[in-house]
Amino acid sequence: MMNKNQIYKLLILFVLSVSISCKDSEGEYHSVVDKIEHKSKGYHGVLISSDNLLEGTDLIKITEGEHTFMIPERKGKIKSYSCTECHSKPLNEIRGDHKSKKAHWDIKLAHANTNAMNCATCHNGNDMDNLATITGKKVDFNKSYLLCAQCHSSQFDDWKGGAHGKKVAGWAPPRASMTCVNCHNPHQPHFEKKWPARLNTQKIKERKDQLGH
Repeated sequence: MMNKNQIYKLLILFVLSVSISCKDSEGEYHSVVDKIEHKSKGYHGVLISSDNLLEGTDLIKITEGEHTFMIPERKGKIKSYSCTECHSKPLNEIRGDHKSKKAHWDIKLAHANTNAMNCATCHNGNDMDNLATITGKKVDFNKSYLLCAQCHSSQFDDWKGGAHGKKVAGWAPPRASMTCVNCHNPHQPHFEKKWPARLNTQKIKERKDQLGH
C-alpha cells in the first residue's frame, strides 16, 4: 500500500510526462522526440557530401597509417617548379660570387636554431626536384608533411586523425585536409601575433547621425 508521499510523487511524474508529450506551442508535435524525428527525416537516407565544394580543386589521395584522405596538390602551385630548370648542376658547382645577388634571396629561414637547421636540412642539393629527410630519404614535394612529422610527431598524429589543421571544404565526406604548408610558411612556420579588431564607437555614432537615428 502506497503512502501519501509516494502517491504525490507519482502524480507529479504523471503531470510532467503529460506536459512533455503534449503538443508544442506551434501545435505540430506531440513530444520533443516526435519533433526531432520529424526534423531529421530530411537527412535520413540522404548522402551528405562535400563533392560539389571540391570541384575544381587539384587533390591527391594519400594513406598515412590507417587514415586515407585527400590533400591539395602542391607542385602545381610552386611557381618555379621543377627546380632542375635552374638547378641543372649540384649546388657546390653553381655557387656564385658572394657579392652577387643570390637566388631565393627573399627567403628568410626562421624555423629552428641555425645550428640544427639550414636549407640542406630539407633540400637535397643533388636532387632539387625532391625534398629529403634527415636520414637522406627522398620525399616528393606533394608529401612535404613527412618532413614536418620528423620533429612535430604529435601534431602529425593529430593531423592524420583530423584533429589538427583545416579542411579544404567541409566536414562532410570525402575528407580533404590542408597540409602543413597550406597554413604554415615552411621557412617561417610561426604565426605573427594579431591584436583583436577594435570597435570604433565614434564611427558607429557618425553613421547613426548620418542616417538620422
